[in-house]
Amino acid sequence: MGKSGRSSNIIGVTIRAGATGLALAFTLLPVAAAATPRVPAGAAVAEPLRPDQQAFRAIYRELVETNTTVTTGSCTVAAMKMANQLRRAGLPETQIIPFAAPDHPADGGLVVIYPGTSAVEKPILLLAHLDVVEAKPQDWARDPFKLIEENGNFYARGALDDKAQAAIWTDMLARFARTHYQPRRTIKLALTCGEETAGAFNGAQYLARQRRDLIDAAFALNEGGFGHTDGKSLSSGGRLIDQTILVGEKAYQDFALTVTSPGGHSSQPVPDNAIYEMADALRKVRDLEFPIEFNATTRSYFQQVGKYRNDAVGAAMVALAANSDDKASERLVNTDRMLHSTLRTTCVATLVEGGHALNALPQRVQANLNCRIFPGHSSEETRKLLIAAIDNPVVSIELRPPSRPIAKSPPLDPKIIGPMRALAVKYFPGVPVIPYMGTGATDGIFLAAAGIPTYGVPGLWVDPDFNGIHGLNERLEVASLYKARDYLTDLVKTYTR
Repeated sequence: MGKSGRSSNIIGVTIRAGATGLALAFTLLPVAAAATPRVPAGAAVAEPLRPDQQAFRAIYRELVETNTTVTTGSCTVAAMKMANQLRRAGLPETQIIPFAAPDHPADGGLVVIYPGTSAVEKPILLLAHLDVVEAKPQDWARDPFKLIEENGNFYARGALDDKAQAAIWTDMLARFARTHYQPRRTIKLALTCGEETAGAFNGAQYLARQRRDLIDAAFALNEGGFGHTDGKSLSSGGRLIDQTILVGEKAYQDFALTVTSPGGHSSQPVPDNAIYEMADALRKVRDLEFPIEFNATTRSYFQQVGKYRNDAVGAAMVALAANSDDKASERLVNTDRMLHSTLRTTCVATLVEGGHALNALPQRVQANLNCRIFPGHSSEETRKLLIAAIDNPVVSIELRPPSRPIAKSPPLDPKIIGPMRALAVKYFPGVPVIPYMGTGATDGIFLAAAGIPTYGVPGLWVDPDFNGIHGLNERLEVASLYKARDYLTDLVKTYTR
């Protein structure tokens, strides 16, 4: 999601999820000049907050200041606080459903059901995760678990990922209750835990597998779609370059490669050395290129973005979308690592450990391969391809838990994409809205596997450094929070009226 300082660029986005959850990368895609967006710089903070905005800010602050890290925090406590906000707004207990697995009492979540008038229309589901990545206060310039408003930004761990969206959804239902809004469709909300930590209890996965009835919906709105500035915040004169919609994502899967040897004294080396065998295997992984693939979303993305670029890569994107056997275009597109990853499954070595003493032959070496699997392919299918590529029976290749489901891309449904774009004309005039496929994974992968198409909504925006998400001094522009809140409220009303 990189940008330049001019309005003649559009942003390519890569999402990747590691052991600590969601991360994003940025790619600059120069395009033909677009109309300058008339998004008022800092307008939401230049004027006093409306009473409804003040109430929303209180919800946001309470959520952000509740520690929900996997080590010292509690999603259950955060979910309880959001439930209390909804109770105070007038939602009855029958519509507020806390949940937690008995063996994970701190990883609980909340489902809320706001009934519609139609007995025929399927509900829509709003999804957000409550947990956040670890933050060491001694490393931050500010207390990461206090909401601090400074220089036109909110600073805190989770200020953006993903408590901004969780607070927006919670506040939205609270306002609907207070104003007695009657939607046609039932609106469901799921606030979950476990998105940021591989192997931890995951509330979205639990609901999809164990309580499908609670979250049954025609489609879900999730994180993953963002707008991007040209390098400066809007409050300091920057411009909004694009808004993106996450339409499908790769599946995240780790594999453990293991080699064992008899070992022995290092003064008498032998060819049977676990380190050498592992090194040879990793070289083969490095050279492994999975075949190129397109789906509806990625083909549309290559066609849309490619035609705006004014360079050779843009022309190659369009050519490759038309003919995936065009090797010359593929070689050129592959020079962009985000585009290269979008086109295929990728696997990369991320950790290696082995040996037991400086003066001994190694007895065991293990490496981790982190794979991002193109939609439609299973982890086992990928494992077999790795076995064939390494072609060495002394190297064992096993799936590391947890095993994620096969990624399923939702359709580019105009009934869902259309309102996002139509409302963007009102809230972000002149700004293109671009569907893309994430090259990592969000919790939407569990809903998709359960048959609930899931889309990452636009609305919020970020700078090229992605605002410190998962890093130090995470921030969110104040104007972004309030603008996204209004945009998403109108969006949900459009889907449910």
